[in-house]
Amino acid sequence: MGDRSRRWAWVGVLVIGLFLYLAVLRTLVSTKNPNFVPALILLGATLVPLTFLTFAQARTGRWQVPASVLVTSAFFGGVIGTVVAGTLEYDTLRGLGTLPMLFVALIEESAKLIVPVVLLFTVVAQRRRRVPSDGLIIGIAAGMGFAALETMGYAFSALLSSQGNIGAVEQTLFIRGLTAPAGHTAWTGLSAGALWALLASPSVARLLGFIGTFVGVVVLHTLWDTFSGSLVFVVLAIISIGWLFWELRRYRTFSDQQTGQLQPH
Repeated sequence: MGDRSRRWAWVGVLVIGLFLYLAVLRTLVSTKNPNFVPALILLGATLVPLTFLTFAQARTGRWQVPASVLVTSAFFGGVIGTVVAGTLEYDTLRGLGTLPMLFVALIEESAKLIVPVVLLFTVVAQRRRRVPSDGLIIGIAAGMGFAALETMGYAFSALLSSQGNIGAVEQTLFIRGLTAPAGHTAWTGLSAGALWALLASPSVARLLGFIGTFVGVVVLHTLWDTFSGSLVFVVLAIISIGWLFWELRRYRTFSDQQTGQLQPH
């Protein structure tokens, strides 16, 4: 795929996904057949995160993470991340009686890194190149899987609590799907990218950079869960997305310097 096609592939993903979502929604409303609800929730939960992943992947430079690695990260990262986070949160809740938002953020951000860490140390390392943008994209994929599964759970809960009101499901899918890139997707991408940058060029500065990045991600997650209001979410979203793409640009430059082949941005 040419560079220009890659850079605009996210538009195709968005348009096709939106068409499929609307087609399923129309069929569900027309037939009132509940068998279409799972497809509606699946499409609604994955559309925006997948579009964002495609958008980011096309901006990593000439190096590309294989699709098989991204699928593995998204699927296993989402499943294992939600299972581990849910179990730890449940056990902590039973032990402490209450679960502060800081603990929730720390548990979830740690759990989402399990699969990216495995991939970073095995699959990508076997290819004998260490490009920090690989870690960032693998982290985005894992965060996408986590966010999608979490959104599907909230949508299903909305369906039950509203006694089958599809409008409530649509609202949940819209809000959580729209904010997913600025939440789990960006935060996991930042943490995994900082980790791979450390492995690509080990130093005290990069170790401190990874620790600082992880702490910053946990703080953003905590603030996101603690405060409410559109203005707060907009500010946190701008910080998360802006930080992510600043790091992506920096990692891309790092990759070009490693290969000795500078590319235009």
